[in-house]
Amino acid sequence: MKARRVLIVDDSTSSRAALVEGLRSLSCVIVGEATDAHTGLGLVRRLRPDLVFIAIGLPEIDGIAAARQIMEEAPTPIVILSRHRDAAMIRGATEAGVMTYLIKPLRNEELQPAIELAIGRFHECTTLRNENANLKKALEERKVIERAKGILMERAGLTEEEAFVRFRTASMKSRKPMVEIARALLTAEEVSKGSANVPISQARAAGSEEALGNTEEG
Repeated sequence: MKARRVLIVDDSTSSRAALVEGLRSLSCVIVGEATDAHTGLGLVRRLRPDLVFIAIGLPEIDGIAAARQIMEEAPTPIVILSRHRDAAMIRGATEAGVMTYLIKPLRNEELQPAIELAIGRFHECTTLRNENANLKKALEERKVIERAKGILMERAGLTEEEAFVRFRTASMKSRKPMVEIARALLTAEEVSKGSANVPISQARAAGSEEALGNTEEG
């Protein structure tokens, strides 16, 4: 297994030392240490560690707020370190995107499971977010194609299937995605209606108007 590159953000010297010792016993590489959230965030951006351990009780910015900033600016698996277990801390950590926490004083036998859990859950959430983003993009593109197909049906007196064939054929001939052809047609429609906000060059860019108009079914 590849050695994990770990960053530690904790203002307690003794806690950091104990954590460093435990992590090194697991063959982890300590890429950096910080005693405050601002420095820690800078190290995350610069070093891109595989995992970050963050203490709750940091000066100025607490560990939950720091974790939230990391997840927004440089998403990374995080383990929260706290001396107390309470519902508010767990809820705050979860809302910040952190799925794993450990209670101080740390026990070495808890480190490996926490590391694997934090990284595993991070990758699961990342995959889910990507899938949701792809689904959202697909739905938006589908709406664009449906709108453009409706315009083509009205203009050329085509059935829905015939309009779809026109788009598909134009896409194949121009080697452009159907959604790009559809967007260009919608832009051309805006221009034809006299919209001052749409440059005519955009309508001509994809050549969809000519491709669709000159395409025979089949």
